[in-house]
Amino acid sequence: MIHFLLLAVCAVAIYLSCEWFVNAVEWLGRRLDVGKMAVGTILAAFGTALPESVVTLVAVTSGGGAERKDIGVGAAMGGPLALATVAYGVTGAMLFVKRRRQVGAMATGPGAARAALTGQVLESKDAVRRLAKDQSWFLPIFVVKVALGLVAFAVKPALGLMFFAAYAAYFWREIRSGSDDEEDDEELEPLKLQPRASSPATWAVLAQTAATLMVIFFASQLFVHQLDAIGPMLGLSASVTALLLSPIATELPEIMNAVIWVRQGKTELALANISGAMMIQATVPSGLGLLFTPWHFDGALLWSGLVTIAAIGYLLATLRAGRLTAGRLAVSAGFYGVFALGLVPILA
Repeated sequence: MIHFLLLAVCAVAIYLSCEWFVNAVEWLGRRLDVGKMAVGTILAAFGTALPESVVTLVAVTSGGGAERKDIGVGAAMGGPLALATVAYGVTGAMLFVKRRRQVGAMATGPGAARAALTGQVLESKDAVRRLAKDQSWFLPIFVVKVALGLVAFAVKPALGLMFFAAYAAYFWREIRSGSDDEEDDEELEPLKLQPRASSPATWAVLAQTAATLMVIFFASQLFVHQLDAIGPMLGLSASVTALLLSPIATELPEIMNAVIWVRQGKTELALANISGAMMIQATVPSGLGLLFTPWHFDGALLWSGLVTIAAIGYLLATLRAGRLTAGRLAVSAGFYGVFALGLVPILA
């Protein structure tokens, strides 16, 4: 019973910390003058993905044997899968609920629900283009990442540096294009640490950002540990828990950020946070894995890679067709269900 209680406490702590984090990171973006969308793709994504990358680094370099290295490789594959499916799906579902309430205030019946489902997620063509470009960056990098898990050759570890270079190029692109963002001067909510200040002190912005990241990191790790304990209680094997439940737990901060930003009417930032975190997860942990592990995939890891590729392919095709609605975005979560069903024969 204590594990379920701690699970709930951790979830609440992560959500509340994310409330303070998104508040602080928007002010941090204003201070650094990086542009509104770069707040999501770079600052928020880097902040929430950094603790996970540190966990991967410790797993693959601590010398704990092959099993510990496998945990690091599994985390490098599970993170993008959870983001490409559950995170995007939850964002679509939250957007549907928000729009359903707005439409429901003026109309009732099936027509109101249909309007909430079929309305475009992104009103700006530029925002659609940017999100599609992020997926276009992610997909080929991830395909190479999966392909390298199927082969072995002498210089393979050195290719880890290529993934770091890919993220550096993405980072530079986002920082440079950030100055072109519109509405950078929009009104921000007061910093929670200094609610009465119209322009909070820089030290307060940095302190709130650092403190919330620490809480998010430790609460996320405790959340994962509770899942590890609860899995066997539910009759799930350790491998199923590691592949199916742990990735959602480690990506919970990004999911919570998306929920908060959708609730605040900042859907572009919510999606930018997810796509930015995906770029980090596709490159930094992969580079570490290639440098410090054999980077060899079994059936379960290959399956997770194929489902991730299919989910992003679906999203990219929908974006390019100009048909990204709340309903179609929510469908992304179904790919995680496909992954879960496919694990049954693989792990049997």
